[in-house]
Amino acid sequence: MNLAFASATELAAGLRARRFGSRELLEMYLRRIEALDGAINAVVVRDVERARAAADAADTALARGQVRGPLHGVPMTVKESFDLAGLPTTWGAPANRDNIAAGTAEAVRRLQDAGAIVFGKTNVPLMLADWQSYNELHGTTANPWDLSRTPGGSSGGSAAALAAGLTGFEFGSDIGGSLRIPAHFCGIYAHKPTWGIVPPAGHWVTPGPRTDISVVGPMGRSAADLQLGLALTAGPDGAEARAWELKLPPCPHADIRGWRVAVLLDTPVCEVDAEVREAVDAVARFLAAEGAQVSWDARPDIDFEAVSRDATLMIRATTSGRMPLADYERFQQERAALSPQDDSYPARFARGIAATHRDWLQAHARRHAMQRAWEQFFSRWDVLLCPAAATPAFAHDHSQPRHERLVTVNGRERPSIDQVFWAGLAGLAYLPATVAPAGRSRAGLPIGVQIIGPVYGDLSCIALAQLLEAGWRGFEAPPLEA
Repeated sequence: MNLAFASATELAAGLRARRFGSRELLEMYLRRIEALDGAINAVVVRDVERARAAADAADTALARGQVRGPLHGVPMTVKESFDLAGLPTTWGAPANRDNIAAGTAEAVRRLQDAGAIVFGKTNVPLMLADWQSYNELHGTTANPWDLSRTPGGSSGGSAAALAAGLTGFEFGSDIGGSLRIPAHFCGIYAHKPTWGIVPPAGHWVTPGPRTDISVVGPMGRSAADLQLGLALTAGPDGAEARAWELKLPPCPHADIRGWRVAVLLDTPVCEVDAEVREAVDAVARFLAAEGAQVSWDARPDIDFEAVSRDATLMIRATTSGRMPLADYERFQQERAALSPQDDSYPARFARGIAATHRDWLQAHARRHAMQRAWEQFFSRWDVLLCPAAATPAFAHDHSQPRHERLVTVNGRERPSIDQVFWAGLAGLAYLPATVAPAGRSRAGLPIGVQIIGPVYGDLSCIALAQLLEAGWRGFEAPPLEA
């Protein structure tokens, strides 16, 4: 086993069996960071001395037969946007340079309580608002498979660190594909939980309420890591913990035979490159050959165009509360000047930022109708397989705003912002979604498959990813030297 690319569950088992030590693992990752991360730039905040002390304490405890939890002694990193006591939480914004966290985010604390040793934080785009990961404070993160390309965003540093073997485990967040797109671009696993089941407390530069659509969730080099990370972090916190507990339903299938799988390969709302379609289709055909019931025609009774429109409106409405007043007032003026016929992305963006409460309530009602349609769909199908994004990882492009950037899809230039559809398909309706390796492009870049399930069907999404890992393909390390 190459420890640098082992899964967190494999590392935890090896530690408990005393095949290696926590300090040994930590020093291995630190050496790899020194050798490789100058070019990748994934682990941008490091907490080495506290981590070394924690690793030594974990080794001492294990020698006495004491195991703190399922991740005892496993070194890991977390997305920069999570609070870690004593370290800055900036979201890549220079104005937050001196924002030193007084406490640790709830999900991260739960992982630490399970024995994990957090030794650093990974890069993000400015305010987590991009599918690339670059900012003025920490620079640009590159994809380990091709340094000229992005690892995705906003959990791009997290995915790059895992793919490059710089960390044992990761935890990120997602409002518009921020877990799923980096996993697809970097060839790792990620799970976007059902909204609300993993507490987001401490995932913001200032305290505040839970954010609509946004979730926090695990990333790893195996589907088992996702299952463990979800089990350790899901459940109520604060006042909610006085009244309710979470019990996710188990996956109803022990093997592939009997699964009911719907497949969506493409849509006019966001055209998908042939290489991505072929990879997702190959996964579906593998499942059919193994005995699953697979349909390429089944669809939820929802308006796909409305998914993109309302995802933009509700995500932007959600984020407008933390926008500086001058910027918000500018968008109010832009919205007031819009033609009713203008349905361009900038128009959708402005309408979302400056949405009235009535606008939001009407969009919320449309979302509720979508959720009912999804429930009917999932009464007939266990999961929906679809792309996580329209293309494999694309080249770094910081030349213009995100909505003006283009990507090449089937030989034609298309707006990169179209990806909102594949992110919003699960996000808008609060559905869980797992991304797992599906194949490789002709250029050798990773391609992932998105597995969407019903609300609270998280364990089924992850279980299918585990079956694909065992029978189809799993994590593959990029061609790095260290």
